[in-house]
This record gives sequence, structure tokens and C-alpha cells, in this order.
Amino acid sequence: MKFLSLVLGFLFLAATGAIAQTTNEIEGQKLVQDILRGTPTESVKQTGTLRIRGSKGMTTNTPIVFETTLETNNWITCYKATQTNDLPPCTIILVIFHLYGQTDMEYLFGKQDGSFNENSRAHKALDKTQIWAPFANSDFWIADLGLEFFHWPLQKVLRHESKKTRACTVLESTNPNPAPAAYSRVVTWIDNESHAIIYAEAYDVNNKLLKEFNPKKVKKVNGQWELEEMDIRNRQTGSRTWITFDLNGKS
Repeated sequence: MKFLSLVLGFLFLAATGAIAQTTNEIEGQKLVQDILRGTPTESVKQTGTLRIRGSKGMTTNTPIVFETTLETNNWITCYKATQTNDLPPCTIILVIFHLYGQTDMEYLFGKQDGSFNENSRAHKALDKTQIWAPFANSDFWIADLGLEFFHWPLQKVLRHESKKTRACTVLESTNPNPAPAAYSRVVTWIDNESHAIIYAEAYDVNNKLLKEFNPKKVKKVNGQWELEEMDIRNRQTGSRTWITFDLNGKS
């Protein structure tokens, strides 16, 4: 009888553990769905600067333009970075197409010339192995700008805790089939009220900390809190990039 009680007790613990894990995964999936449903309500254009400090300490400043355009069936985010140190200066362009009601995205990448049209899919499309590359030599990878980790199938809530005085949900996003240069998982602190990212950590395929994302400054514009500055650190190379938006010039 004692042996039977131990077996039943073990089965009960295993069952409740499975239920708890499933509940965390369901909660994580729901949170990500709510975030992805938060599509823009208007087209917008912002200017800013990428300040890049390399692993050897050299710093460069790269002007950027960020645009969101709403269309009938999709909305488009476009990043343009003008590398003034190049001769002649070169503008790097990243375009991300988001289809309404769908979680997948399409990435286009190229350089500014007379034939490039960010509202067309005629330029070079990137597959999911090509998005793990720097944008304009910065620590922001193409996948970072598309928040690709929110589109992975495995999402799980780890816990609830305060971060930067804000009540947050800690979400773990796991990449089921990471490419050699990709993240294996991302842990994100998400503000419970606004669903804004408060802080995030990205891990490499060996589950070692690779990057830290740290939104630092926000500003109230027309009654809305907008991100003004964010920095990202590569803990393995020592490089760091700041992205600063000119919210006064928002249009």
C-alpha cells in the first residue's frame, strides 16, 4: 500500500507539472498574439541616429530614417541608414512587409539606387537564415528590427516580476531550429500595461548570453509614450549600438 501511494503521488506531481507547463505556454502564446495584434493606427516617419561603438572602441554615427506605411492588405516598416563614411555615401535599406491577420513577415534588403522601391517586392527577399546579420554594421540584426523572436512557435511565460519599477511578464521565446548564427532563445521583460519591451536578453546556439536590449528613454508625444533611445550590447564582442529617434521631427 505504501508503494502504491508513492507511485500515485509521483504520477500526481508529474501530471500537475505538465499542467503548469502547458498553462505557461498558453499564457505565453496569448501574450504574443496580443502584442502582434497591436498594429499601427497611422503612417509615420521618424529620423534618428545609429551610434555604433565597435569592439575596439571606435565610434561612428549613422543617420537613419524609420517609416511605417499603412496599406490595404499589409503594413510596411522601412529602415534607411546612410553610411556617410563610404565613398560615395551609401544608403542601406531594410523593408519589412506585415500582412494583416498573419504572424509571418517578408524581409527585403538592398542599397539605395534609382531602381529601389520600398513599396515593391521586386528587390532582394531574405530567407530566415539571412536575417541574422547586422543592419548597417550595427549590433541590431535584421531579425531584431523585425522582432522575429515573437514569431517563433514556442512561447512561454517564466514568471511575473518588476523591472525598472514596472510590473512585467517575463517571456521566453525559443527558436526550435536555430541556424548557427541565430539566437536559440530570447527572454523578454514585457510591461503588463503597455506591452512595451522593458528589457531583453538573447542567447546564442550554445545557450550563452549574446546580447542585451535596453530601451532607455521614452517621451510623451501627442499623449502617447514613444521610445526615444535604445541600446543593445553584444556581450561576446564588447560592441554596443545606440539608436536614438528625433521625436520632435516625427511626422
